[in-house]
Amino acid sequence: MKYPALLKLLTETGIIPEDQSGKIQVYEKNKPFSIHWELRTFLYAGIVLLGTGLGTVIYFNIDSIGHTVLISLIVAAFLGCLWYAFRYRKPFSWNEVSTGDKLDDFALLAACVLFLTLEGYLQYQYNIFGTRYGLVTFLPAVLFFFLAYRFDHRGVLSMAITAFSSWVGVNIAPIKLWQQKNFSTVDLTNISILLGVVLIAAGFIAGYKKLKAHFAFTYLIFGSNIAFVAGLAGLIQFDTKFLYILLITLLSAGSIWYGRKMQSFVFLLMGVLYGYVASTYFIFYRDWAQGLSFTIYTLYYMASAVGIVLFLINIKQIIGIKK
Repeated sequence: MKYPALLKLLTETGIIPEDQSGKIQVYEKNKPFSIHWELRTFLYAGIVLLGTGLGTVIYFNIDSIGHTVLISLIVAAFLGCLWYAFRYRKPFSWNEVSTGDKLDDFALLAACVLFLTLEGYLQYQYNIFGTRYGLVTFLPAVLFFFLAYRFDHRGVLSMAITAFSSWVGVNIAPIKLWQQKNFSTVDLTNISILLGVVLIAAGFIAGYKKLKAHFAFTYLIFGSNIAFVAGLAGLIQFDTKFLYILLITLLSAGSIWYGRKMQSFVFLLMGVLYGYVASTYFIFYRDWAQGLSFTIYTLYYMASAVGIVLFLINIKQIIGIKK
């Protein structure tokens, strides 16, 4: 029900007196309109565009401006943003810290983007890391994890997890992967599953020990998706399908359980959708489904469609949210 109709109904039923209704109407008419989230969206977009713009400027003017000048500008901007973030930082706490009013979180994000730009520039131009590509991803991972916990910033935590995942990927038999030009290997798949499980464990530890418990969602969403995707890759590509279908079944059951416990639609949907994709492939992959008729396929997918509709209709009851 919209505001005018609701106010009229409350006035007609006598819940709100006439004089109070008039005051409410005047207040609603003259109250200031908040553009808080619009401004934050523009600021986030500005940080992304800043990183893109710096990369473009460096690419097209790398010879005319000079490396020393460009590096000095990037370092100055990085240190300036980092100084601003530390200048208005709030005291550290293992509990959630409210967002500041001084835009320090945006300065922190800008500093992280500038650090990546600086690191990439130095590696491309001067090859300061040589062939130690793991170090290129390890340094930002360490820095971003420290900044994420110090400033209680989930965006920087996401960048840290991404850098850490990249470091793990770079260190998985890189020579073999580059020589074969094939990233669909058993080693990479199994290590990705292990990485996902480690991130899931980190999320549960954060929640159970109350060590930045609000970070648990970020760890779990990254870890679950990595483990699910790697499990599906293993199920489709390799012969040990029973192991991978068992893994996905356990992950799906855990995701559904956690979704119901925390009343989270995201984890409930993840568990159901990944589990459905894995079970459908496992049932109908060619070694088992050669003798099945077209009618069985049709009935299965029709029954699945009905199940999805019933699931969506009753999702609130399934997740434990009362009407």
